[in-house]
Amino acid sequence: MIEYNRLDNPKEENQIHETLFSCTLKNQILSLVIDINTNGMENYKQGRNAIIFSHIFSMFSNLRYLNFCPPSIGHQRLSFDTSPLTVISKNLLELHVSLRSFTDCLYLLDGRFNKLHTLYVNISLIRSLPLIINNREKLFNLKCFSLHCAWETFDYDELIVPLLHRMSNLEKLDLNLIVCERKTFIDGNELKINIVDYMPELKNLTFNIRSTSSFYNKINFPSNEDIQNTFTDFKDKKIMYCIDYFPKAKYGQCHIYSYPYKQKHYDGITNNFPDEIFKYVRKVSLFDERPFEHEFFLRISQSFPLMEILIVVNEKRQNNKQFRKSKNENQDLSIIEYPHLIQLDLFKAHKDYYEQFLYDTKTSLLNDLSLYTAYPIMQKVTRNFRRNATRTNCSKITYLYFYIKSTYSEHLKEYFPHAKIV
Repeated sequence: MIEYNRLDNPKEENQIHETLFSCTLKNQILSLVIDINTNGMENYKQGRNAIIFSHIFSMFSNLRYLNFCPPSIGHQRLSFDTSPLTVISKNLLELHVSLRSFTDCLYLLDGRFNKLHTLYVNISLIRSLPLIINNREKLFNLKCFSLHCAWETFDYDELIVPLLHRMSNLEKLDLNLIVCERKTFIDGNELKINIVDYMPELKNLTFNIRSTSSFYNKINFPSNEDIQNTFTDFKDKKIMYCIDYFPKAKYGQCHIYSYPYKQKHYDGITNNFPDEIFKYVRKVSLFDERPFEHEFFLRISQSFPLMEILIVVNEKRQNNKQFRKSKNENQDLSIIEYPHLIQLDLFKAHKDYYEQFLYDTKTSLLNDLSLYTAYPIMQKVTRNFRRNATRTNCSKITYLYFYIKSTYSEHLKEYFPHAKIV
């Protein structure tokens, strides 16, 4: 692996270039991993990654495998907007890359890498752009394709489906997408008719797709059973599905994914989420227009045993608020533990969820926790930072971030003795 550290001094940067591309055995190098580290610099000039990417193929003409991993920050991903891709490689077989836009992906599949059989792409943004790129030629050599995008796309049918139709010989496909504003949800029928039926050689399909639509209402809203019935042709796979309708926001959501779930994040969890174990997940976000009760958080802690980051978005107060005046009363209320939680965000949560996590009769938090909150709610829940029931968990917080600036109480620092307060 070559680790490339971005330097601010142009002379030092040129020395890095010379070191990287002056290898006397460059024609013998078949596999290369590039890890670019910008050292936290925000003024990283767009197009530099593209120049490095092009130089690699100019110098290592026999390269078969390339893992090119620039930082995951959007403006630092590989993009060909300012530095058009001009290289051609007839030897590259496998490519792993993080891209800024869907257009950059089309550049890679316009025929310049005609021997490519495996492509893993993580794209920051999938949307239509007024550019003419070859998006019709069949990709007969491509056997494995993985497409991940963490942001919403409104162009699934216009961009993603036509690209997949070019991959008629695909044997392995992995999709991780958020698709918005379709008239129908993406379900088993959609996957079969628009994807699987176009890939007769497909042997392994994994997916994690969340689709939303404002066309659904309570009258024509499909049930979990309706979605389940669309997967009758996927009998060799375990498929999970979760469907919700949000009357206040006036849209519906359908989340389908193959299990076991191997992503490190699970977003938009509602009360309907299935009871399974998600051992790979480290970051979880919750959202619903119905309240999250104590039992729901118990399920979350059990389903995500290695969860490190939790974000709660819910404006509804809890219906079944349970309190214990002491730890010897009402023993049927279990104290929930999050053994690996290091970051908790309650900024967009109702006051009841502050109580849910800060009351020591409900939750036992880990030491060295970062907490993101709204100061007025925090002040109210802790009774101006004097309440004993919340003192134990608050003493474990080492980083306290208030989104809303305010004049702080004189008791604040004493109540959070180990916290850096921002």
